[in-house]
Amino acid sequence: MEIYESSRRPHPVFLPFNTSRISMATSSDLSRVSTMQAEVSEKKDYVVGKEDYLDSSLPSRAPSPPLLDVPDGGLTAWLQVSGSFFLIFNSWGIFNSFGAFQAFYQENMLQDTPASTISWIGSLEGALLLMGGIFTGPIFDLGYFRTLATFGSLTIVFGMMMLSLSTRYYQIILSQGLVVGIGCGCLFVPSVAIISTYFHRRRSLASGIAMSASALGGVVYPAVFRQLQPQLGFAWATRIIGFIALGLSLFSLSVMKQRQTTRTKRAFLEPGAFRETPYTMFCIANALTFMGAYVPFFYGTAFVEAHTGASRSLATYVVAILNAASTVGRIVPNFFADVCGPLNVLTPTAFATAVVAFCWIPVHDVGGFATFGVLYGLLSGALIALGPGAIGSLTVDVGRVGTRMGMSFAIAGLGLLVGTPSAGALVDLETGSFVKAQIFNGVVVLTCAFFMLAARVSKVGWDVAKA
Repeated sequence: MEIYESSRRPHPVFLPFNTSRISMATSSDLSRVSTMQAEVSEKKDYVVGKEDYLDSSLPSRAPSPPLLDVPDGGLTAWLQVSGSFFLIFNSWGIFNSFGAFQAFYQENMLQDTPASTISWIGSLEGALLLMGGIFTGPIFDLGYFRTLATFGSLTIVFGMMMLSLSTRYYQIILSQGLVVGIGCGCLFVPSVAIISTYFHRRRSLASGIAMSASALGGVVYPAVFRQLQPQLGFAWATRIIGFIALGLSLFSLSVMKQRQTTRTKRAFLEPGAFRETPYTMFCIANALTFMGAYVPFFYGTAFVEAHTGASRSLATYVVAILNAASTVGRIVPNFFADVCGPLNVLTPTAFATAVVAFCWIPVHDVGGFATFGVLYGLLSGALIALGPGAIGSLTVDVGRVGTRMGMSFAIAGLGLLVGTPSAGALVDLETGSFVKAQIFNGVVVLTCAFFMLAARVSKVGWDVAKA
């Protein structure tokens, strides 16, 4: 499927004449040529991507014109980060709050429905959040950021309002899983892709700050629901969340502005990207991240109740520690990623996350889970937040960053779609045993770590180098 749009577009930097064919040139002419060549050489990191991977097996083609004047700071650039922060707060934050909704459904509205069946609501929401990027990425590249952000924000609000009227499983999965999921999908990839057009050297830091909103939303929205639901009821608690999302989205829409567009004949997919080994390995690793890393976030509340005898209120607050730690984990490692490279930070982080995941198995008290939650939240937060920056570093042509992010996160959506329900099916509800789900968590994240290592090695080898 292709998109057609016509518009003027700037040309890449080039020399207007061939210096080898100059005859009887004056000394000033030759000086001017030398100066222009030097300028091109200085900027070739942006045009060609000296530190980026470019597969020689790909057919040569002229890339879309990259941004030669990336601000890397300033009021306008940081306003994009703040706007992106609240869009992610409303998309990922609402998705990350599903654990509170699942606990409520199990005890009230859907008592006779298995936990693994209920988890399909959140899995569908998360899968659409990620998989929507396969469409929104190319549309973003064409310059329709504001259209996507407006439609996505209104769809989320509409979905929450419809959820407030829902009482049966099919109604909930349609409103919360499908409608809210579509709205989230319209926001996620554009809100992180726009940062790559404003930042280069500090791209990972800016992306990490924006992505930290996903964990913060996972703390705030469940707290709002838990506090309001007993007092106002399910319907109004859900509506108030929708109104909060609407207000924050209005701020984002008022400050965000897209810089670069590629209004030309485009396809929704770029199959040639998968001939680049680093990008392919990273896509697999990213899918495994979302397949396994969210198990404690979805089932932590049920685990604490089953193994510690804690009340539902205490259990949800203990799990909030996991989300709070994840907020920090999505910012701090990005400082190092801008210096060392995203893949150099992601690879050891993935291995460390897998080790901590296996350490969840012997935990049987509130204090132990709180300690696990802090460590796992810090590490898994970095694992999730560094993804957009890594894709940006693996994309030579800035004009295609939305498309590549969309493809990568669409694949990750498949992982999320099957991951958490699979873990839920491994929980033994009769005995309260979570061991199989815990092993699933650790094994999947460990496999992710090896693919992340493969992406790093295929890009720069085993040498000590920025990747």
